[in-house]
Order: sequence, then structure tokens, then C-alpha cells
Amino acid sequence: MIPVVLITFMESCLSSSRFIAFFDECGDHSLVRVDRDFPLFLLCTVLVERDSYVRDIIPAIAAFKLRYFAHEGINLHSRDIRKAEGPFTILQNTVIREEFLNGLSNLIASLPFMLFITAIRKYPYIDRYGIAARNPYDVALEFSFERILRFLETCRATQLPVIAEARGKLEDDELRDSFQSLLALGTTNIAARRFQTLESPISFRRKADNICGIQLADLCAFPTARRVLAPEVKNRAFEAVAPHFEQPFAGLKGQGQGRGCLKVFPKENGRHQSLLESSADRAFPIQR
Repeated sequence: MIPVVLITFMESCLSSSRFIAFFDECGDHSLVRVDRDFPLFLLCTVLVERDSYVRDIIPAIAAFKLRYFAHEGINLHSRDIRKAEGPFTILQNTVIREEFLNGLSNLIASLPFMLFITAIRKYPYIDRYGIAARNPYDVALEFSFERILRFLETCRATQLPVIAEARGKLEDDELRDSFQSLLALGTTNIAARRFQTLESPISFRRKADNICGIQLADLCAFPTARRVLAPEVKNRAFEAVAPHFEQPFAGLKGQGQGRGCLKVFPKENGRHQSLLESSADRAFPIQR
């Protein structure tokens, strides 16, 4: 395990990196007790350009919050918004709720960021691998970061600080160990030497820190999970999320790896293509 002092030093050294990544998850990663109503684990990574994050994303999110609240310290937490709880009790008013959700969808659709999401379907995953099944978090992390690495190589970028929401010391330590192992050992598909070119410390921040990138990851994770679980159901929130799998950053248009990605694993009866085609005719890369 990397000492905390060294982690802090590494973070400060990457204050000029071109890109920043933010992690959030949806669903738990247990394969022992599977929630029949939500048999999915999803890892969402939001990738931003630092300059755009400072210039566009942070101010736009703050301005949106200030339309409804006395200050910008409110955390845009997906669950609280859906259930109209905490500061979002104002959404119990149907007129305000409709205006708020429309505004939030428009905000998400307009912001400059890319998405790399991996969703693990637990029942097909268990059926395929049985007792040999690995932790879904580790599998999702590998799938997502293989694609993120290819993107960074396209941009000739070798620095990527990663920010995740703190879950607790044990959980955070497990994720840090898995992440460092990935960078040191590589994957079945990508050799370790390629991952080892990255300077990519991972740090954990509490919800109270009110970090915009983590909130964006949270707001994108749940709609995508619902889309994977029920692609036939109209999902307005996902329509705002979908373009961010396809939209490259400025200067990367036309480059094959300059896009985000949604990977659903394992594939199930060819269902994935219809999952995407039914999204308001928007097509974006789905990896199998």
C-alpha cells in the first residue's frame, strides 16, 4: 500500500495534468446476495479536461444550484433527487420538479465531458464463471481503464489524477489496492508496460467536499444502470447522458479512440445493440 504522505505528494504534482477522472458506482459488488430488483454493478468514470472543468463545468453547476438554493454547497445526489429527500424536498412540488429535472437534463447534456462506463450483469456473470467469478469492481475497473488508457495514448497524455467518493477506510483501501495492481500488472488485453507509463494516483473525497466531477458521475451512473436493466422503458435522464459516450473533446474529432464507451458484460442474447438504438436514435460505442 502506498503511504498517505506519498499519495498527497503525487496528487500535488499532477495539478497541471490535462485530464482529470472521477469515479462513482451504482449497485453493490456482492455476488453472494444479489438484489433481484437491481442485479447489476456499474462503474462510471467521468473524464474532463482540466481547463474546461474550471472554465465551464464548475461555474455551470454552481449557477444551476443557485437557481433553486441559497448557496452552491448543495450536493446533487441522484438518490436524494429521485426521492425528493433532504434539500430536494422542494421537488415534491410537481411544477418545480418538472422544471428542475428538465434543467438538470439540459445541463448534463451541455457540459463538456466524456463517459467510460462498465456494467456487470450479475446473473449472467455468475452463470458464466461460477466460483471463479472475480469481484465485479475489479472487472469493471479493468474494462473501463483499458479504454481510458487507449484514449490517453491517443492524446499522448501520461498523467491522470483519479478522484473517487470515499466509502469507508476498508472499501477505499481495497479500491486503491486494486487500482495500483492494475497499473502495475496490466490486464489480459493490455501489457503492464503500457499502464506503467501512467502517473495516476487515486484519491478519495467525502460527499461533503461537494466535488462537481463526482456529482456528475453519480448523476450519469443511475440512468445508465436503468437503461441497461430496462432498455424498453423511456428514460429521459439517459437521453441527456447518452451523447457523452460519443462526443470527443475539441481537437480529437475523427480519431478512432477519441470517444468514451459503454461496456455491458457479459452480453446477453444480443440485447445490447437494441439497448442503444432505442435511445432517441442516438448511436454510440458499446463494447462487448
